[in-house]
Amino acid sequence: MPSFEYEALDASGRARRGLITADTARMARQELRRLLLTPIKISSPKEANETTKRGQARRKISSGDLANITRQLAALLGASTPLEEALSVIALQAEKHHIRKRFLAVRERVMEGWRFSDALREYPRSFPDLYCAVIAAGETAGDLGGVLDRLATMLEKNKSMRGKALGALIYPVVLVFIAGSVVIALMTQVVPKIVEQFNTFDAQLPLITQIVMGISHFLSAYGGAIFLGAILASLALWQGLKVPRFKRTFDRKLLGVPIIGKLLRGLDAARFARTLSTLFAGGAPLLDSLASANRTVANRYMRERLNDAINAVREGAALSAALKRSNVLPPMMTPMMAAGERAGVLPTMLDKTALQLEEEFEEASTIALRLLEPSIIVVMGLVIMVIVISILLPILRLNSLAAG
Repeated sequence: MPSFEYEALDASGRARRGLITADTARMARQELRRLLLTPIKISSPKEANETTKRGQARRKISSGDLANITRQLAALLGASTPLEEALSVIALQAEKHHIRKRFLAVRERVMEGWRFSDALREYPRSFPDLYCAVIAAGETAGDLGGVLDRLATMLEKNKSMRGKALGALIYPVVLVFIAGSVVIALMTQVVPKIVEQFNTFDAQLPLITQIVMGISHFLSAYGGAIFLGAILASLALWQGLKVPRFKRTFDRKLLGVPIIGKLLRGLDAARFARTLSTLFAGGAPLLDSLASANRTVANRYMRERLNDAINAVREGAALSAALKRSNVLPPMMTPMMAAGERAGVLPTMLDKTALQLEEEFEEASTIALRLLEPSIIVVMGLVIMVIVISILLPILRLNSLAAG
């Protein structure tokens, strides 16, 4: 029997919103009147289903919203709430219209007999394959609530790691941009106007002043071309990263960069470990879990090396030994996985590994940021000091000539 979303007024005139089950919209109105509610608007989730699908290219559920919704679903199912009712609660309390329509449509599919994971796969942009795979594993294992809880934890951790990574980059990038803008403004606008005043005197400028003036003239003449060249180079790099062979080479070189390479390796390894733990603990087969977890790795070189390790596991190799031979994971990861295999607690050890890697990433990024900020300030101060000295030296020389 289909469900209808309704808006109605009760006997005291207060607005009510909810779902009601009936064969037709007319019968739904009759049922509302029987409940002493005056219907204002009635719509079927099915009616919005096609519209929602057409709009999904423009509107999708964000990763933050998805993590919150998953946590709420886990809590509701953990409290023995039926899935249909839990989906109804999620939909009706959603503040964003497209989220409410999406979950009402999913609820309708579930009530028609669809598996929850299959209903979610109708909207691949909002519910990625990995998300659906974890839920499918939970349905198969008969522990959907527990799997949703682990999935929510994974989404929250991934969101937190992304936020920390972006937070660690934003301030240095802004600082470099401001510092660079100040230096360029000084070199192209201030220095030429001040130093040209000395051209009226027949005196040789100090070497440092000549160097600064040469750089200033160069930037004034070719600054636009340099800026355009930087944009074109960035676009070329962006396009090149779409070519698999170039992307693999670039990512391999990136892992070798001091500090940055270690941070990126740890970030991908933590994501891989947490995803593998969530899937395997949820009841998914190990090889399927490995393949899905590998898709979360952003570095293409690491992903290809891990794929070779997965093929070795498929041929009968031990998981920890195969991953160790891949030589792309942090050294502390494979011994912990080996211990988990021996003790039969691999998901638990993977969780601990992911937690440790996340803590190491946070600590390393914090230290790098604290070192980077003063370094940028010191470099900017030295550049400005050189510019100021290049201006002051001619003034002092002229003063000494006048005094003499």
